[in-house]
Amino acid sequence: MAKLRDKIQNRSRRLKVWFLLALVVSFCVSGQANEHVPDVETVVKKIDQLYRSETSHADMEMHIVTPHWERTLAMTVWSKGMDKTFIRITAPKKEQGVATLRIGNEMWNYLPKTNKTMKIPPSMMMGSWMGSDFTNDDLVRESSMLEDYTYQYVTPEDASPDHLYVQLVPKEDSPIVWGRIVAAMQSSDYTPVWQRFYDEKGNLMRVMNFKEIKTFGDKVLPAVIEIVPQNKEGHKTIVRWMKATFDSDVDDKIFTRRNLQRRR
Repeated sequence: MAKLRDKIQNRSRRLKVWFLLALVVSFCVSGQANEHVPDVETVVKKIDQLYRSETSHADMEMHIVTPHWERTLAMTVWSKGMDKTFIRITAPKKEQGVATLRIGNEMWNYLPKTNKTMKIPPSMMMGSWMGSDFTNDDLVRESSMLEDYTYQYVTPEDASPDHLYVQLVPKEDSPIVWGRIVAAMQSSDYTPVWQRFYDEKGNLMRVMNFKEIKTFGDKVLPAVIEIVPQNKEGHKTIVRWMKATFDSDVDDKIFTRRNLQRRR
């Protein structure tokens, strides 16, 4: 009996030692991982400002795909700070001259065929822009992830060790219709990989993919954004940055209602 008791005690001591070692290793590994995980606000700020700057001027293409037709729009886009955006379609001829202006919380569309300027109410910011899968808000970036959402790190079921994941939930006083957004970005430089948009019931409504990392001056960013709606089979919209300059001089006269009606 004494030998059996000693044997059990020795085994118990060994188990305790292994348990303590496991705790120490786990703590060390966890500590090393956390050293490399930035504050979540730092990551959200990186995403929020990736396509923003003091000023920007870009030539872009938007390719719209549906089960029945496809079309490509060429456009030039100017922005200044977080408050001013101007977009003018340059091709094809049918849509040439259509323009969009946002100043602060106000937005206007100009249609050259009718020579009319229409103000877009806040309730229409989530509406389709030019029949695409992008919303007015996507194009003019009215909402700010930093200011209009609460955010935290999450780990999706299909998480990759090379990515960080952030869940963003709109604040109660924001006019955003999404229930939440889950964003994935590269762990190395926080470059966005995809964003998934859910409604208030938790249904996945659309996926935004970021592709083709390119350098534009001092900025390195995905030159292609693809939106795939989950409730419209066979639909997708792809926006491609052809040329872009950031933090260069942009005339304030661009961001005026008078400029909406100019043909070039």
